[in-house]
Amino acid sequence: METIDIAGILAQFEISGSVKEVKPLGNGLINDTYHVVTDGEAPDYVLQRINNAIFQDVDLLQHNIEVVTAHIRSKLEACNTTDIDRRVLQFVKALSGKTYYRDEADRYWRVMVYIPDSVTREAVTPESAYDCGKAFGNFEKMLVDVPEPLGETIPDFHNMELRMRQLREAVANDTASRLDGVRVIVDELERDAEEMCQAERLYREGKLPKRICHCDTKVNNMLFDQQGQVLCVIDLDTVMPSFIFSDYGDFLRTGANFTAEDDPNISRVGFNQEIFKAFTTGYLESARDFLTPIEIEMLPYAVALFPFMQCVRFLADYINGDTYYKIKYPTHNLDRARNQLTLYRDVRRHTPMISAFIHTLL
Repeated sequence: METIDIAGILAQFEISGSVKEVKPLGNGLINDTYHVVTDGEAPDYVLQRINNAIFQDVDLLQHNIEVVTAHIRSKLEACNTTDIDRRVLQFVKALSGKTYYRDEADRYWRVMVYIPDSVTREAVTPESAYDCGKAFGNFEKMLVDVPEPLGETIPDFHNMELRMRQLREAVANDTASRLDGVRVIVDELERDAEEMCQAERLYREGKLPKRICHCDTKVNNMLFDQQGQVLCVIDLDTVMPSFIFSDYGDFLRTGANFTAEDDPNISRVGFNQEIFKAFTTGYLESARDFLTPIEIEMLPYAVALFPFMQCVRFLADYINGDTYYKIKYPTHNLDRARNQLTLYRDVRRHTPMISAFIHTLL
């Protein structure tokens, strides 16, 4: 069990007040997060250990976040927004002048000002889906004119061509001798692979832009006030250049599935039209002014792309012998893959409805 000198780490940052209590915060799967409670008038803080096994270039990661948060703050100031400090994350400088600290054990830490009277949500309802759509669309909108290029914190994170190459390598190697049991699924994915990889081709042809996107659009990646209004988007580690499909399609992959992505009972899997309509309404209210015609035209493709991509990733990991995703039982990744394939099929069945509804909003 590793021991962590929290007090020593906090002493490396320019925080105000004296620390009263430090307690775990949230249930994030990537970073370790703590609520730092202070005495008196000083603000509370959030201390977070950055998972540098996943985000290997911490300088790049923090540079992206610094640029994005500064740009959002300037946009809010230009609009005379009230209560700005609760509407954009604020990072505390370390004594080194950076927004992170590297300890003697090669662990990386950062500190943010805690936003008071804020809550996160876990359940996706039509109301919260609409709020999420509007907030994530507005997040992209504020970042369309970021003054400097950002890097990819996880290179090729949502690159469908890469994911298909990884699946084909898994099939060719068949390391765990599992291919015979999943050939039917592989064949179905290969049937639609060229269509699902069209975004990368259109980008190379100069027809489809990349924008600064959040790339992890879940309802629990934003803060709400006590009245249920969105305050700000959080968890900015994956903010980087991508297709807008990364924000639009990936939210619907999880939010508009009637069940969890690893539910082995595929009879419960299905595309929730009500959540889709609410999220899309909110998203286009914010984003339609800057989206190009081809981005809008391809929104139905984005809805199908992400369950397809996640099926490919789960299946490749299953064939490889479960080397990437944590599993709770031997066929966990296979159940995940079948779940996402079922959702993908249901989305394709609903494509005429999806296209027609988007058209009504325009």
